[in-house]
Amino acid sequence: MSLQKLARELDETARQTASMLEGITEALELLAEKQLGKDPTVHEAVQLIITALQGQDRIEQRCQNMALAVRQFALLPPTAPDSVYDEIWASLTLDELRVPALSGIAAHQAHGDAELF
Repeated sequence: MSLQKLARELDETARQTASMLEGITEALELLAEKQLGKDPTVHEAVQLIITALQGQDRIEQRCQNMALAVRQFALLPPTAPDSVYDEIWASLTLDELRVPALSGIAAHQAHGDAELF
């Protein structure tokens, strides 16, 4: 698979996760209606959904950052030193991608939340 195709696949993953939000937002609007919104269980469920949506936003951002990095990698000559690759990673805005100790850290923590990375 070429790096450009990989970048397109990451873009598509970001697009698909973002499109999930439309249906979820409609469900949240129904749950937040006046009568339902007073039920503490419904309120708690809405808060859990909102937390999950924040995770989706991070996944979308992560995919966009990786797609950008892949596109930049594709432009590099085969003889580019590792320091150039490191500089590209360091320029990304999502810390989990830049800091090796944080990359994929959610998979190694016992926190009771959904594992996003």
